[in-house]
Amino acid sequence: MLADGAELLFVWGGDGTVQRSIDAMAGSDTPLAIVPAGTANLLATNLGIPKNIEQAATIGLDGERRPLDVGRFNGERFAVMAGAGFDAAMIERADGALKDRLGRAAYIWAGSQNLRAKPFKAKIQVDGVPWYAGKASCILFGNVGRLFGGIEVFSDARPDDGRLELGVVNADSVTDWLRAIARTAAGHPQRSPLVQATSGTKIEVKLSRKVLYEIDGGDREKVKAFTVKVQPAAITICVPREGQHGNGAV
Repeated sequence: MLADGAELLFVWGGDGTVQRSIDAMAGSDTPLAIVPAGTANLLATNLGIPKNIEQAATIGLDGERRPLDVGRFNGERFAVMAGAGFDAAMIERADGALKDRLGRAAYIWAGSQNLRAKPFKAKIQVDGVPWYAGKASCILFGNVGRLFGGIEVFSDARPDDGRLELGVVNADSVTDWLRAIARTAAGHPQRSPLVQATSGTKIEVKLSRKVLYEIDGGDREKVKAFTVKVQPAAITICVPREGQHGNGAV
């Protein structure tokens, strides 16, 4: 389809479908129009694209064409987030029949089942400089700000600034997790002593043991070392123009 010179490509689906489309289309001149049809629709939500099919289609046909960055986790592209540890284990547990039955509540239930997971040790370099060495429960990368359930995790994130946000959570008890989650829900995750955050263009991670990772809400395999890079202006997305129906684009 792209090789035939398509002028516009619509994708109807959730974050997993959108992620696979972006992974295939990155570097193409063809704009991508999103019609959200998933559980969380994180990219659409961050860009102000409504779930209403008619309104989303109108944005695709007559919206602004905006070049956006993507991240690359071991070579696979993502537009919203990627992570290793707690979030990946939560997503793996929630996927399938549980998510079909409970929707977003499946992630809350799955997360509660992983609060006692033991941390791992991590060494992280950001743009070639050592940045973190110590215990970690979750290593999270964000290309946009609002992630789980629409909560703003990375307040400084912009999908067109040529950088990725990075957060490390070191929580090894239910009490620690509740403290970190409360700060995040209040909009101040970096104020928690259990959270460290920065941004960069290339992040290299080495872990003490293999842990699951996820990309845009889809769980992958276990890894012990990985590299995450930003690919600036890699994809063109149709977003609402001023005055078009939307819900707070970044």
